[in-house]
Amino acid sequence: MFITFVDALRRGGISASLKEHLMLLEALDAAVIERSPEEFYYLARSVFVHDESQLDRFDRVFGEVFKGLIPAEGEDLTAQIPEDWLRAVAERYLTPEEMEAVKSLGSWDEIMATLKRRLEEQQERHEGGSKWIGTGGTSPFGHGGYNPEGVRIGGPGKQGRAIKVWEKREFKDLDDTRELGTRNIKVALRRLRRFAREGRADELDLDATIDGTARQGWLDVHFRPERHNAVKVLLFLDIGGSMDGHVRVAEELFSACRTEFKHLEHFYFHNCIYEGVWKENRRRWTDRTPTWDILHKFGHDHKLVIVGDAAMSPYEVSHPGGSIEHMNEESGAVWLKRLTDTYPAAAWINPTPEAYWGHSASTGLIRQLMNERMYSLTLSGLDEAMRELSRKK
Repeated sequence: MFITFVDALRRGGISASLKEHLMLLEALDAAVIERSPEEFYYLARSVFVHDESQLDRFDRVFGEVFKGLIPAEGEDLTAQIPEDWLRAVAERYLTPEEMEAVKSLGSWDEIMATLKRRLEEQQERHEGGSKWIGTGGTSPFGHGGYNPEGVRIGGPGKQGRAIKVWEKREFKDLDDTRELGTRNIKVALRRLRRFAREGRADELDLDATIDGTARQGWLDVHFRPERHNAVKVLLFLDIGGSMDGHVRVAEELFSACRTEFKHLEHFYFHNCIYEGVWKENRRRWTDRTPTWDILHKFGHDHKLVIVGDAAMSPYEVSHPGGSIEHMNEESGAVWLKRLTDTYPAAAWINPTPEAYWGHSASTGLIRQLMNERMYSLTLSGLDEAMRELSRKK
């Protein structure tokens, strides 16, 4: 049973195993859910999906395999609904008095006939109540109300029963093949979190306060440092030139990093990192930070993240004087080696799709200098980069 579904999940990129398949069947056999398509959808999703980036894939596969499970808009609304489904919904949401009021309308056919008459009679919007078509209430018509034999007329179903939840594609932006927005980037960066309580004690410690008060016999207030992500990040961002086409996603990455990491230091560079970087682009020529100062100031425990498309003349990486903006006495390769030697946890994030990396000789050089630690700016790429940065060095 459901072998076709499991095969479709595998084709869709979700590793559905035999163990998970048997777990689903066991759950169904034990009747852990109500017998409804939505309940089955949530059960199957909890069994087969183990990473939030796969949620949208699951929705697509579920929609394809079970297409037609629920009547589409415009199809016959008088399709037979099992009595036990209706009874289960009623017992869950309605009081005995409300159930009796609903039963007074009669059978399904009589309710549909009543719906037709009320559609002809009603000429205005109606909120709540138990008779007219509208929103809320216990009328069997409208939306947002409770009635086990209800028919939704317009608007979103409050209980999620009249809309195919898997077709809403609520997790579309979590697909790991998509380029990222700020929200998605934050999801990917979570893997690099390491929480600790450091700094000034300005957060109320409720447990310690209760314990101290009980022991002392008077109000004994305790405070503790705020819990935050203790990871330290050095972020280098390539700006200008060929990076102009990636400004939006680079800004989103920067914004997400600023939010996620309390200990974040950022610097800008162009094409490749040389002897100087800068904090503000408008002062790039008058207020530069020597790269040596960064190497001496920030400890080895910092995570090094470089963001750039790595597209430039190969000479900018390999030769002194190769920079297009100034006379660099040492090559970019020398400075990249110094950075990666000082900060063993390092990753290069490339906004250019990976399929095009082979078209640029400089990209190949930088990948080699980074020991192949170059990752695409997609959810899956960032996930791989965070895994690399999280490894013990």
